Amino acid sequence: MSTYGSRGDVEPLVGLALRLRELGAEVRVCAPPDEDFARRLAGVGVPLVPVGPSARELTKAAPPPSSLPRYAAELIATQFDVVTAAAEGCDVVVATGMLPTVAGALSVAEKLGIRSVSVAFQQISLPSPHHPPMAYPGHPFPPEVTDNRELWKLNARTVNALFGEALNSNRVANGLPPVDDVRAYAVGDRPWLATDPVLDPWRATPDLDVVQTGAWFPPDERPLPEDLAAFLDAGAPPVYVGFGSMPMHASADAAQVAVAAVRAQGRRVVVARGWAELAPLDGRDDCFVVGEVNHQALFGRVAAVVHHGGAGTTTTATRAGAPQVVVPQAADQPYWAGRVADLGIGVAHDGPVPTFESLSAALGTVLKPETRARAQAVAEVTRTDGATVAAKLLLEAASGEGREGHQPR
Repeated sequence: MSTYGSRGDVEPLVGLALRLRELGAEVRVCAPPDEDFARRLAGVGVPLVPVGPSARELTKAAPPPSSLPRYAAELIATQFDVVTAAAEGCDVVVATGMLPTVAGALSVAEKLGIRSVSVAFQQISLPSPHHPPMAYPGHPFPPEVTDNRELWKLNARTVNALFGEALNSNRVANGLPPVDDVRAYAVGDRPWLATDPVLDPWRATPDLDVVQTGAWFPPDERPLPEDLAAFLDAGAPPVYVGFGSMPMHASADAAQVAVAAVRAQGRRVVVARGWAELAPLDGRDDCFVVGEVNHQALFGRVAAVVHHGGAGTTTTATRAGAPQVVVPQAADQPYWAGRVADLGIGVAHDGPVPTFESLSAALGTVLKPETRARAQAVAEVTRTDGATVAAKLLLEAASGEGREGHQPR
């Protein structure tokens, strides 16, 4: 398995790896060398093959959009180097994460003659007339273009301009022919969509045979830390505030603003440090700060979850039946915020910078009994077998029993 991205790109692979091992397969994961990724994989006995620079440091550095082709070229070259060695002797390559690294990993599989699967953790990265593509930083779409099909054509041109030279120079150097359409190559004819069909329903699209497996979640049996459990037991359910892998550069006071808004609702608060290193300014006993923690267990015990809208956090909160306030920062996060609002299980915050007033209004909505009732009703119909479905399909592909189309274009 190959990925390059944040925790939301690594955690699903933990779930899939565990299911594959239960079915008798061996698994290797190529992922960024960040300590928290290595620790998470080591905790379940899955080998990590480090690839590329630290995802956390790269994210916190916030390089300008003009540097994207350079970073992508480095990541693609690293895929050819590291993934080639890791994939030797494997039967299937699973490629996820950033598009250029997906294209690199699939190229490695092509070079080695190994079956491969391209996987998306959000549908808006898959071409469809039903939704627009995400714009790359520094490459906005012309405001006069509103047709989704035309926007996807523009997206393909942008992808080729950003990543085509780097991908094809590495492909040619490794004895592979160049590709004309980088995005089409990375997506393939039969991509997998590892999302929950209730939270993220896929609509059939011509020329794209999408396999929606359900979200990949590992069973997390880790107990909550004793001091956190004691805090939860000491009063009414608190509100969780955390922005995951987002550095929150535009909201240096996000923790203070959020804590004030939660307190104004008469609630206690659990703050997750995350990559933004969030922490309240005071030491009052109504606020508890956590680092790495079992979100599956924690979200089942909170009154609401205030977060950035990553696919993993959104799905975990949805499965836990916790009302949500989504403050989207980038990429697919506005999409997930919209899905939470559309389902009536929370509020989509307007913009990436939370204020006391905006969070107070959002919390006033999500803390209502009817929002919780709706969140719990949706939780009851979400799927829990996504990783098992995917693992069985992969083993079929490895044995040659699966449908044709796993090999990307």
